[in-house]
Amino acid sequence: MMVIKGIYAEYGLRSLNHGIGFATAAIELLLPTYATELGLKGKICTHWALNPHPTMIPAIEAGFVESIHSFGSEVGTEDYVSSRSDIFFVGPDGNLRSNRAFCQAVGHYAVDAFVGSTLQIDRYGNSSTAVADRIAGFGGAPNMGCDSPGRRHSSEAWVKVGKESGMRAGLIGDMPRGRKLVVQILETRGPKGIQCFVDKLDAWELMKRAGLKVPPVMIYGDAVTQIVSEKGIAHLHKCATLAEREAAIKAVAGDTDLGKAAKADETAELRRRKLVQTPEDLGIDIAQANTSLLAARTMDDLVAWSGGLYKVPEQFR
Repeated sequence: MMVIKGIYAEYGLRSLNHGIGFATAAIELLLPTYATELGLKGKICTHWALNPHPTMIPAIEAGFVESIHSFGSEVGTEDYVSSRSDIFFVGPDGNLRSNRAFCQAVGHYAVDAFVGSTLQIDRYGNSSTAVADRIAGFGGAPNMGCDSPGRRHSSEAWVKVGKESGMRAGLIGDMPRGRKLVVQILETRGPKGIQCFVDKLDAWELMKRAGLKVPPVMIYGDAVTQIVSEKGIAHLHKCATLAEREAAIKAVAGDTDLGKAAKADETAELRRRKLVQTPEDLGIDIAQANTSLLAARTMDDLVAWSGGLYKVPEQFR
């Protein structure tokens, strides 16, 4: 809900890529319900670089989506994709025409946002899914989750984010320049209470163990524009100094060692300037944040939305 209201609606975000995960799946399932209630249909999330996620089916059927270009396919979606050649790139044989290389180029230069989940973020905003007890692949995140300095075409969202960049003037003076939104989502604590906001990434230790030249970081902090936790949104791109970025991260780090280091007066000032926004600041009622808002709550619901065309893979039945 915070991502939809505090980021997508705020920037009129139309072209984007979602990473794989529960958080982005929830956003996709909130488009036909919560986003529609906000009057955002046709204003956000119309053009995608994305595999045919089953959780996108309700948004497609609700008329939210105009186009999806895919890296590859998803098992069970073949018949549904074939029936929606108005949305997907489908050949004369009825099969999806995907292109991983083209989609990576689109994600790097064309879309206005990358939004994905992560497992660990440090005090500077560096993000990684390589942690002590779990090493998950980065997929396309290092490419999709960066701001291409070679981009020259403009869009409303890209220009607006660039104008808000707190450090831009110190680097290129008064020269206008846009910026891509790179959003990282995580809970303050993971399974078994493991802290997800940390002073130093586990990636440093993994570098030593594996004999790597650099830590396995998924997305570097200078590329991240927003961090979203259950506590709120930290708009890092608006911060003018590294210290200000650290304070914003601590403000949404919750009950972690990093979050406990947040100073109440600093956090209040960051909220006043909208560098940090809590659900309350965004006018979101936390009591409404439950599964009843999801357009589909079971795999059978997704099948129904697809008109029976989505075939649920065996392992999910």
